[in-house]
Amino acid sequence: MTDDVDHKRREFLIKATSLVGGLGLAVTAIPFIKACQPSVSSILTADPLQVDIRDLQLGQQLTVEWRSMPIWIIRRTPQQIATLKQHNPHLRDPDSIVDQQPAYAKNPYRSIKPEILVLVGICTHLGCIPNLKASSDKIAEDWQGGFLCPCHGSRFDMAGRVFKNVPAPINLKVPKYTFLNEHTLLIGADHVG
Repeated sequence: MTDDVDHKRREFLIKATSLVGGLGLAVTAIPFIKACQPSVSSILTADPLQVDIRDLQLGQQLTVEWRSMPIWIIRRTPQQIATLKQHNPHLRDPDSIVDQQPAYAKNPYRSIKPEILVLVGICTHLGCIPNLKASSDKIAEDWQGGFLCPCHGSRFDMAGRVFKNVPAPINLKVPKYTFLNEHTLLIGADHVG
């Protein structure tokens, strides 16, 4: 038996098989590459978000989604506003030195208007979502209301400032925002135009 090998034919088949396999791999990779790109909805949600707060009552919290994050809008009561200064000795960063808010929210209220608080509702420890807890909930002896992270017990006051001796290292973040009018917030932009 004689082995007559056609080397040119073998070389052609190897190249053709490699080319077809490479094209198949490229076509198969397209969905994976597209999955890594942001979706149209996430691109659209990256734009500033208008929120109507006309129905937000005293003491109520409204949660909206912006850039895949929960944004809390809270209409604080006069009592909640009055208790903010009492927390200062118990807070890690009462004067908001760490840059977690725009310059116009670097005040005791951490907001443009004392009554309206806007926060990113994600704990600064490991990214859990804290819960709004009333002053009647006995979270701690000096508790006067605020936010409690259910994952590791971090506590924040009604301005999103973190208490000492909890896992969260810094205050809750305040996103850029502005008032378009008395009843409309624009989340994600601090100027119009």
